[in-house]
Amino acid sequence: MSFEKWKQMKQALMTVFCFLMVFACSGKPHPEKIVAASNPDLKEHSKEFRQEVIRVAEGVHVAVGFGLANSILLEGDDGVVIVDTMESEEAAKPVKEAFSKISSKPVKAIIYTHYHPDHAFGTTVMAGADHPEIISHETTLGHLDRIVSVTRETTYTRATRQFGTLLPEGGVVNCGIGPHLDFREHNTIGLIRPTRTFSGDRLDLTIAGIKLELVHAPGETSDQIFIWLPDKKVLLPADNFYRSFPNLYAIRGTAYRDVILWVKSLDRMRQLKPEVLVPCHTRPIYGKQEIYETLTDYRDAIQFVHDQTIRWINKGMTPDQIVERVKLPNHLVGRPYLHEYYGTVEWSVRAIFDGYLGWFSGNATDLFPLPPRERAEKIAQLAGGKDRLLENAKLAFEQKEYQWALEVCDHVLRLEPDNRQAKDMKAAALATLGEKQIASTARNYYLTQALEVKGDITITQRKNKEMEMVHSIPLAAIFNALSVKLDPVKSVDTDQVVGFRFPDTGEAWSVHVRRGVAELQPRFPENPDITVTVDAAAWKEIVAKMRNPAMALLKGDIQIEGGTFDLIGFLRLFET
Repeated sequence: MSFEKWKQMKQALMTVFCFLMVFACSGKPHPEKIVAASNPDLKEHSKEFRQEVIRVAEGVHVAVGFGLANSILLEGDDGVVIVDTMESEEAAKPVKEAFSKISSKPVKAIIYTHYHPDHAFGTTVMAGADHPEIISHETTLGHLDRIVSVTRETTYTRATRQFGTLLPEGGVVNCGIGPHLDFREHNTIGLIRPTRTFSGDRLDLTIAGIKLELVHAPGETSDQIFIWLPDKKVLLPADNFYRSFPNLYAIRGTAYRDVILWVKSLDRMRQLKPEVLVPCHTRPIYGKQEIYETLTDYRDAIQFVHDQTIRWINKGMTPDQIVERVKLPNHLVGRPYLHEYYGTVEWSVRAIFDGYLGWFSGNATDLFPLPPRERAEKIAQLAGGKDRLLENAKLAFEQKEYQWALEVCDHVLRLEPDNRQAKDMKAAALATLGEKQIASTARNYYLTQALEVKGDITITQRKNKEMEMVHSIPLAAIFNALSVKLDPVKSVDTDQVVGFRFPDTGEAWSVHVRRGVAELQPRFPENPDITVTVDAAAWKEIVAKMRNPAMALLKGDIQIEGGTFDLIGFLRLFET
């Protein structure tokens, strides 16, 4: 092989093998500090996250305020159990140190209440050298794999905005359910995949003399479990309760959360009549009667929003009409644990509508709406031209009609994407709206996007650095992410099959690109055009950009039958 061909092959391989397997973000340098006012109620809510380890019962301690989520220590006879492990190794370290001062007993087990990263990405620190069992519901495994799969890029970009992880000092007041999310470019993922799972409704355990009942309780996630300590009358409700109106829909982007299942899970908790409630976000609650009333109000608020949304749906209302009508009743709206610090009633209404009926509002006008640019052109005509459109945006801003100013600026920017005046005005409107929000999620999103519009920050994808975690990702998760990266224009005339063999795991995969569609099958194809043989561990490192693919090919770590440049051409059909 000539040097020039080798150089071309290296460049091409580096381009086509870079499918990132763990989502996160980083950004270009941004202001060290921003000046932003805050909603007084949201600011007051920060007291909920005073950093401390609270002893809630004999042998039960909860670490509050160290990161987005809490971590809970259960001390037994000859060991401890840790429930949830924070969002990164860095967030977990001070919690681990605090727990070690309480008990030096070995960690016998770690329990994940669900798959969200803020509950599972600090596990390596919490586990230490004790090699504990990692326990979860069986469906948690699939959700963990999905995190690094199909929608990881856009979900994490939006999560970066929701949690304000790139906002400089003065931006984040709190995150509604925790003081902040300690996960940025410099943080380390310390995930350990579950080693023991259970299916069905519940799992009863005794670990280090501690009786535990793990109950599958769908709510904020479908894999959610709550943990009941019958001897202590202590309930760990996971994320099915925290001191905020619940996130029935998360603006970072989530599948539909079945809110009626959430209500039923809360009813199961109420029936236990706990004397101590230890959420995985926000502070504990004490007293059988207070807990019962709190959980009752919480489930009633969820059911109220659900039932009234459906009621108005059945009257033929659209989502925009329904959000104007569904408001919590006075006896619920005043409860401090139902203030909209994290979720909102309006977002919940829209999610419930979509969960039942899908995207279509029911108004025929919405069946085939005008493309955004064409709509902007017609709005500009109504306004008297593009210049008048911008003047209308300025007038709306001056009259403090910030939402309308945003919408008009968007029309201007669709027609002139580089219009500096429109960008500056949109950023100012976003910042002003953000300062007013009681919902931390909305505030963080507004303020982050304001900085993006101004060009002060750029959200990018995080580079992998955790070798063990990359190796733990199943091949299925890697290949399942492949089909959505196929470029239909490049592949419109392609009909080609590539077979992958992984000798170290005994697995095989088929990728058949057929005129704009990539069919993936977990088996080797009958008559592949190209065959790739590579160890799964090496392939994962290449995909995660931890290994140079050209060097792996030259060393013989990758073997290709059918032509190296044919493979390069095939992989170029997929977006990197």
